[in-house]
Amino acid sequence: MTARFYEKKEAGILECGLCPHRCRLAPGGKGRCGVRGNQDGKLVLPYYGHISSLAADPIEKKPLYHYYPGARIVSVGFVGCSFHCPFCQNYHISSSTSAACEVLSPEQLVAEAQRAGSMGIAYTYSEPLIHLEYVLDTALLARRAGLKNILVSNGYINPEPAEELLGLLDAANIDLKAFRPDFYSQEIGGELEEVKRFLHQAAGKIHLEVTTLVIPGKNSGLEEISAAAEFLASLNPAIPYHLSAYYPAYQYNLPPTPPGLLKELAAAARNHLHYVYLGNLSYDPAGSDTICPGCGRALIRRRGYSTRITGVSGGRCSGCGRPVEINGV
Repeated sequence: MTARFYEKKEAGILECGLCPHRCRLAPGGKGRCGVRGNQDGKLVLPYYGHISSLAADPIEKKPLYHYYPGARIVSVGFVGCSFHCPFCQNYHISSSTSAACEVLSPEQLVAEAQRAGSMGIAYTYSEPLIHLEYVLDTALLARRAGLKNILVSNGYINPEPAEELLGLLDAANIDLKAFRPDFYSQEIGGELEEVKRFLHQAAGKIHLEVTTLVIPGKNSGLEEISAAAEFLASLNPAIPYHLSAYYPAYQYNLPPTPPGLLKELAAAARNHLHYVYLGNLSYDPAGSDTICPGCGRALIRRRGYSTRITGVSGGRCSGCGRPVEINGV
């Protein structure tokens, strides 16, 4: 399968234009993602349709809290990644291309979502953007079939392919790994400004939520999280922001995020944003409830992935009448 989004350069070199890395691939070479390669002067996709994970998940697992609460969605994962996060929880599929996979055509994946009675397809688990051609092909068929398209991603993509993708997406949760350029460049191999640019590009076009995995001593400063929340609020103060607790994984053995720290950061973020959630804290379920910014009434209560809509009537808070900023209720 031949890729899109590349240019031919001198001496057989190809420059991939999909993401800001703009990898220059010599003949026989691969990009940083490991899934796009230079073969006979063409950029090829040897892992097109290679699916490493396929499951029907609660939409809250993405996490999406303001998009059709309580729905289930077929979720699909791939192999490889444009980042190399040493704390990745899915490193077995993101850090290499050797994971066991099944091959599904876009038509087969859409048919699977329909058989499952899913409201759509979530492209998730590892980094879906590096498989953009497959995502675009599938998303077009899914939209024609009346299904929703949801992206869970690091948001590392150039403006031109991003615009094409956004035309087929309905919702996304984007990982904001930190709010410091040095964290992106030194820890994961990327550029913060490019992720901010994509968030700016996506805001207003699709339903958008954002997640930060809070790692103590790495990206957990009060000023840093406040700055991240202030940036998101400049796009839209109703963007839900998920602060998720870190646990040791892959190459990181730092201690887990203290619940008290996460609560303190959430309180600071709420100075800028209407909706801030705590994730990965099963013993603090109230941190995942949706609270009306107008009167403090609980609009949605969540316990794990169990969801109850308790304070919404006719698209408004049943307490104060304020319009709720939640799709699908």
